[in-house]
Amino acid sequence: MKILKEKSREYKGKDYHKYKVNLPSGLIEEAGFKEGDELEAKAKKGEILLKKK
Repeated sequence: MKILKEKSREYKGKDYHKYKVNLPSGLIEEAGFKEGDELEAKAKKGEILLKKK
């Protein structure tokens, strides 16, 4: 997996970006996530944890 950087918008000459990660469907199924689920994220140095809201 890779982190993808995408330009979100430009405002007053400054670029704003968002980041995306494509997760394999096996991980999504194993976690019990479904399309449309709302997730929350917590970050620590070297890891990001996703869980259902």
